Amino acid sequence: MHPYPHIYKVSAAAASVGIVTLGAASLPDLESAPPPEFDGPGGYWSPESLLCAAVADCFILTFRAIARASRFDWSRLECRVEGTLDRVERVPKFKSFVTYATLQVAPGADATKARALLAKAEHDCLISNSLSGARNLEADVIGA
Repeated sequence: MHPYPHIYKVSAAAASVGIVTLGAASLPDLESAPPPEFDGPGGYWSPESLLCAAVADCFILTFRAIARASRFDWSRLECRVEGTLDRVERVPKFKSFVTYATLQVAPGADATKARALLAKAEHDCLISNSLSGARNLEADVIGA
């Protein structure tokens, strides 16, 4: 790993109406628009969906690193994140993020260790740790 601080540079560009184009060096462009909840067209990534996707992605990548360091074998991890946006003191904020995770392991695997590693991944996820909303993990271990 490179020493801290890490700097991440992205760009966004848009006309007065329509799609926002997001970009970063060496990455394909991504189209974004407001979600339907904010009268957007739907069918595009939105800042809200990208934030929840970042939590889910970080959770899986963090679990992968922790499991590797713990020499814990697993075959598949699926998760979805539900972020709840509400008004907090008249300001829209994400109040909570719930990560629903399903971990596939080999028969006979240590389910207690698997759950502990999942909890550690949720605790150590740098994206989640950068957010102020409450966090919760709902985890299932399949195959143990």
